[in-house]
Amino acid sequence: MNIHIPTPLRTYTGGLETVTVSGATVSAVFEQLTIKYPELKQHLFTPEGKLRSFVNVYVNDDDLRYLADKEATPVTDRDELTIIPSIAGGTSC
Repeated sequence: MNIHIPTPLRTYTGGLETVTVSGATVSAVFEQLTIKYPELKQHLFTPEGKLRSFVNVYVNDDDLRYLADKEATPVTDRDELTIIPSIAGGTSC
């Protein structure tokens, strides 16, 4: 499965925009991703192992937050996972 890595996190994947790992579910894919690139783990997950609230994940074009099985969603090697960090802040005009 291809995982699209956002620019701020590419430092932890050796600059790679897309990485490939395998797994039967989104959770298993993330486990393999953080084994392959361990420095990503703290940026994606809380110390309790929950996906951080500001990390948005899409399976193909579907927002993981709205899928019935969430992290237990089954995936295949043909699916794509996209990680998009939320951006907040700024000033009012």
